[in-house]
Amino acid sequence: MLPKDRRMRIKDAMIDIYTDGSCLKNPGGPGGWAAIVVEGDSKRILSGSDPNTTNNRMEVEAAIGGLEAIPKGSSAIVHSDSTYLVNTMTKNWKRKKNTDLWGRLDSLVAGRRVQWKWVRGHAGHPLNEEADRIANQAAESVANGGKGTSSTASNRASSRSVNAAPKQELTHLDSQGRAQMVDVGDKAVTRREAVARGFVAMKPETLALITGGKVEKGDVLATARLAGIMAAKQTATLIPLCHPLPISRVTVDLTPDADQGGVAIEASVRTEGKTGVEMEALTAVSVAALTVYDMCKAVDRGMRIQSVRLAKKTGGQSGDIVLEE
Repeated sequence: MLPKDRRMRIKDAMIDIYTDGSCLKNPGGPGGWAAIVVEGDSKRILSGSDPNTTNNRMEVEAAIGGLEAIPKGSSAIVHSDSTYLVNTMTKNWKRKKNTDLWGRLDSLVAGRRVQWKWVRGHAGHPLNEEADRIANQAAESVANGGKGTSSTASNRASSRSVNAAPKQELTHLDSQGRAQMVDVGDKAVTRREAVARGFVAMKPETLALITGGKVEKGDVLATARLAGIMAAKQTATLIPLCHPLPISRVTVDLTPDADQGGVAIEASVRTEGKTGVEMEALTAVSVAALTVYDMCKAVDRGMRIQSVRLAKKTGGQSGDIVLEE
C-alpha cells in the first residue's frame, strides 16, 4: 500500500473528465454515453447504453459514469458540450425531468471537488470528439440488436464499464512501493512537446510597476522569462526521478493581465526523446512565477502563485492530451 502522504497527493491531483451523450431518435430511442477520465498520462474510457432514453439523460449518465470512476475527495473538471448538464450544475437551471439522475449526480459531487466546463461540440477538441464517437457507437450498438445497459441504479455497475481500460499502475514505484526512475530504454525516440500555464496574482499597483519598468530589482518580465528557460533545462537536477533530456526548444511568455489582476505565464518545451517534457514545462512556469514573486515581494507580500498546470502534451505512447486550448 502507498504511504498515506503519497495517497493524499495523488487524490488531490486534478482529474479531467470528458463526457458526451447520444440518442439516435430523441426522445425515446436508443442512446449511449461515454466518459474519458484523464489522470496525468493515464486515460480510462467508460461507456454505456440504453435502448429507450433521451439525449439529456445520456449526457447526465456520462457525468455520473465519469465521477463514479474517481475516488471520493478527488478534484475534477468535467468537460461537456451539454448546456443542459453544465448550466443545471452551475446556474441552477430547474430540474423538471430526470430527477432520479440528478439525485445520483448530486451525491457524487458532494463527495468530490468538481468544476464544470462547457466546451463547444464538434469544434475539433480531440477528447471531446473521442467521447462523442464512443457515445454514438454505444447507441448504434444497442440499436443494432445489442443488449444495452439500462440507466437504472440496479444496472449501473454494468453500464459504466463497458469499454473501461485497465487501471494503470504508478510507474515511479517498484513492486515494494519504493521510488524508482522509469526505464525508458525500449521506447522509441519521437518528437514531444508540452505546454504548461500558471498565474501570479497581485495588486494593481504592483502590476503597474512591472509594466512601467519601475521595479527596483529590474525588468521583471525579462528576468522571469530567462529564469523559466534556465529552469526547464535543469529539471532533471531539481525533480529526483526525471530523465535528463536533450531539449530542442523552450519558450516562456509572461503576459500582464489587468482584468485578472496579475501576470499570466505560459511555457512550451520541445524535445526529440524517449519520454515527455511535461515536467520541464511545469518547472519553467513555476520558476518564472517564483522569480516574479521574488522581484516584487518587497512591495507586495500578498502575491499568490496560482493554477500551475499542464495545458497539453503531444507525442509518445499515450498520444496527445489536450486539457486546454
